[in-house]
Amino acid sequence: MKIAVTYENGEVFQHFGRTQYFKVYEAEDGKITSSKVIGNDGLSHGALGEILMREKVDVFICGGIGGGARDMITSRGIKLFPGVSGDADRAVEAYLAGNLDYDPDASCKDHGSCHH
Repeated sequence: MKIAVTYENGEVFQHFGRTQYFKVYEAEDGKITSSKVIGNDGLSHGALGEILMREKVDVFICGGIGGGARDMITSRGIKLFPGVSGDADRAVEAYLAGNLDYDPDASCKDHGSCHH
């Protein structure tokens, strides 16, 4: 299984459309087996979904995310867990343990701020 997280300085980055990095984790049997940080290739918003597809991501964890990006990600069969904050590694560990604290309704209503 591959899990991607919007990423900055070890934390879950809070605005999907402005993320500069993703941390992509490989997991087996409920444990992280490897991870890597990748850049956004200079892309933003909807085009960022192409990175998730290229990496063959199964699960995506993020902070705020707009409706268009949310639809684009879920329409590609990627499980979305928005409204997550804090340490990225701990978020993935919590997801794998079945106790990730997330807000399914978290969104970015505009480019000025994200709302959780």
